[in-house]
Amino acid sequence: MCGIVGYVGHRQAERVLVGGLRKLEYRGYDSAGLATISEGRVEVRRAVGKLDNLETLLDAEPLSGSVGMGHTRWATHGRPSERNAHPHRAGDVVVIHNGIIENYVQLREELAAAGCVLCSDTDTEVIGHLIEGGRKSGKSLADATRGAIARLRGSFAIVVISSGEPDRLIAAKNATPVVVGLGQGENLVASDIPALLDYTRDVLFLEDGEMAEVTADSVRLSTFDGRVVERAARRITWDPVTAQKGGYKHFLLKEIHEQPTAIIDTLRGRLDQDAASVTLGELEGLEKDIAALEHVTIVACGTAWHAALIGRYAIERLVRLPVDVDYGSEYRYRDPIIDSRTLMIVVSQSGETADTLAAVEAAHERGAKVLAVCNVLDSSIARKADYVLYTHAGPEISVASTKAFTTQLAAFYLLAVWMGRRRGALAAAEEARYVQALAELPLLVEGALKEEEAIARVARQLSGVSDVLYLGRGVNFPVALEGALKLKEISYIHAEGYPSGEMKHGPIALIDEQMPVVVIIPTDEVYEKTLSNLKEVESRGGRILSVTDDADAELARISEWVVPVPRTDSLLMPMILAVPLQLLAYYVAVERGSDVDQPRNLAKSVTVE
Repeated sequence: MCGIVGYVGHRQAERVLVGGLRKLEYRGYDSAGLATISEGRVEVRRAVGKLDNLETLLDAEPLSGSVGMGHTRWATHGRPSERNAHPHRAGDVVVIHNGIIENYVQLREELAAAGCVLCSDTDTEVIGHLIEGGRKSGKSLADATRGAIARLRGSFAIVVISSGEPDRLIAAKNATPVVVGLGQGENLVASDIPALLDYTRDVLFLEDGEMAEVTADSVRLSTFDGRVVERAARRITWDPVTAQKGGYKHFLLKEIHEQPTAIIDTLRGRLDQDAASVTLGELEGLEKDIAALEHVTIVACGTAWHAALIGRYAIERLVRLPVDVDYGSEYRYRDPIIDSRTLMIVVSQSGETADTLAAVEAAHERGAKVLAVCNVLDSSIARKADYVLYTHAGPEISVASTKAFTTQLAAFYLLAVWMGRRRGALAAAEEARYVQALAELPLLVEGALKEEEAIARVARQLSGVSDVLYLGRGVNFPVALEGALKLKEISYIHAEGYPSGEMKHGPIALIDEQMPVVVIIPTDEVYEKTLSNLKEVESRGGRILSVTDDADAELARISEWVVPVPRTDSLLMPMILAVPLQLLAYYVAVERGSDVDQPRNLAKSVTVE
């Protein structure tokens, strides 16, 4: 949830650390802080609020030294304040932490009883005091960290430095990501890849239960119990420029416009247009088990859950298997009924979502195989899953997800066609038709983006409302949910998504002349039914915004606004229909002066429960 970065090398650490935190600020922005070692002393600077506040402090009180670490916080224990900001100091030990220590109250009481003075309300501070205790007993920084970790329960990524060993830092991981960047005469650690890319593309991913001892010239991996770990580095191909705004006002707008390219990248190598087939070589091991499957469970959170709902429609229609969709946060608490005849599909942009990761473990305990749909190479979920279908969205910096959503849809469509053929539920001619339709999707999404100026004009008229109702039906009901979520996330306007047929079962009571109703209404098999629902909105004075591939005379008459989109197969329409809703949310948020890329109270990767 928080962003961490560490550096050991030949450069001034302050510049490296601030640059790394800027790339990680999407992970939390309640406070930020730096610590460096210079001339045998550790110096700490911390500030409440966004990274800009810390930079202002550093301008007045700069830090020197070539070893250090930085942190940007999303508060879990303790309110946002300077005293709760990281790094936390305990004697000659300084620590930063991402995650939650579940037994921190017990540890805090023990430390207080032993005479420790704790200066914050955080769970993180107890880690520093435990390590300091080990140091006082004569242990090395690495061994003292091991001893402290043995006392901890929960999820954590930690980085530790000490003036007693000023040439190194220690990083450790349990259920929260840590990546080590390998440079020339310098090495780095971070909670996410973008923080490293200005300095190296060669990285090591720590597994759960591992720690790294990092100096300028070496990285030593070991388990928490001290066994040495040998692991080859991975090469990351992302260019640092892909994590910059590229001339757009916000990352969110840039990422909305990157969707055609991201969809192409996700489809590339998987659509064989000559053979009119879908090829998923990474799922070769699953192919032999498809015929024996009786059930599919999809688990996700947030926007990925909406993608999962659309994935259910695709799999049920093309594979003819029953599908459940569950929230990751609820799944493990209801004693789910799955076994070896169940395929669990988990969806996570980051591959680090804590609740979804727990669902993977629950599935394995019950004998089910797990297929992960995620964007981040070698993420925790990807490593724990039996099979991985990577999306290729590239770095998504804005907290509100856009291109991750549409590439997840692309992955689901590919998977459904591929599984359908292998179960014999989808004829070759139908596979060929879907292959052609999928190949056309990036161009059609580009067509939807051409309505940007018209959507911006609508947004100016809607920016002052307090409530919006989104309606959709069938496979487009989840698009309504996603549109409402985007508006809530970044404009702070209350919005709800409903199946249009359910409107008369409650939401219709809200409709009056002040209530905008956004309806997703392509010309599919339920067009007439949805149009009938809209007549009920019209009769109560509701203001209708229709997003459609063909507005007939009646729809045009009752709609205050119409946003046209290109047409494709009805099953694939969600990918196109989602784009105007993303743009609408963006421009409404801009009109209201919201912080588009970093909306309040949210963080990009939810790596704690």
